[in-house]
Amino acid sequence: MNIAIGMKITQGPFGGGNQFGKYLSEFLQNHGHQIFFDLNDDNLDIILLTDPRSSIQSVAFDPLQIMRYVHTINPSVLLVQRINECDERKGTHGLNQLLSVANAIMDHTIFISSWLEQLHRAQNRFTQNSSIIKNGADRSVFTYQQKQLPTNRKIRLVTHHWSANRQKGWDVYSHLNRLLRQDEFGSKFEFHYIGNVPKKESTDQIQIHRPCGGKELASLLQSGDIYLTASVNEPAGMHHIEGALCGLPLLYRNSGALPEYCEGYGIRFDGVQDFQESLETLVKQYDIFAQQMSRYNHISERMCQEYLDLFERMVRHRDDILLHRRKKNFSLLHTFMIRGWQNVYRLMSMMK
Repeated sequence: MNIAIGMKITQGPFGGGNQFGKYLSEFLQNHGHQIFFDLNDDNLDIILLTDPRSSIQSVAFDPLQIMRYVHTINPSVLLVQRINECDERKGTHGLNQLLSVANAIMDHTIFISSWLEQLHRAQNRFTQNSSIIKNGADRSVFTYQQKQLPTNRKIRLVTHHWSANRQKGWDVYSHLNRLLRQDEFGSKFEFHYIGNVPKKESTDQIQIHRPCGGKELASLLQSGDIYLTASVNEPAGMHHIEGALCGLPLLYRNSGALPEYCEGYGIRFDGVQDFQESLETLVKQYDIFAQQMSRYNHISERMCQEYLDLFERMVRHRDDILLHRRKKNFSLLHTFMIRGWQNVYRLMSMMK
């Protein structure tokens, strides 16, 4: 198959979406498929839209370019949209509506969690043909290690985020920073943060590490004892997956899709108010969850195979899919709607 993926892959440390693009493109190429990151090939079988925001640096092509390709080059190409974002994640405005209007030209929709699908379908219209394909990370890099609580040093909590947005959990991370100033708590725990930090956040008790990826990141994660994620309205993420694959029991926020990915592999908390109690519970039950971590199965091979299975199934049923394509949405009016919501999102982002 000839498959176009709408991403500009960045080498080095970047966000979870970039990791997804690396995993999928390498997997498909290793299985004999041609991968493109543009729409220059006339004989594409599948176009995967990963983000409809034309203003985002990592976007290789947007819905309007896809419409032009279908109109003028190849009307038989099959269109798939991967949805991994929402306004609720970072407090943006206009993104949810833009995702929906872009979806009107799609043949199939992939959501990365049940939580995200339910959120979007409650607000807007999306294709009936859809799948949930959960994220996965590379277990050959983030290798499992059997964990035990240390007896000769402090218990080490670790997390990592590329984004410096406060919604990544900085209400809890700031609270943890304050707890670490207390002699009793600070003598027992330490907190390592890998990645970018919001401006004006107090981090005097937090050990900050620069953003990194691959084996360097895996080594830092493996040096920890507990993986903490306090991200708010997380559509899925890769960070907690990478920590879990390294064998670290999870202390995770009861928010977004985190329970879908983390349940059974650690202890959840609701926020600042019950964070310390949940941490103490995890410490008491540490050995139970440490044994569980070898069963954690959100791996990139499984994720990529599900994408490949979907693409092959769609190609086999291409004629039927094209017969039911909503051709009325490939109109000049819909072009204006997409461009309008792209501009709304861009303006709202500038105002924020």
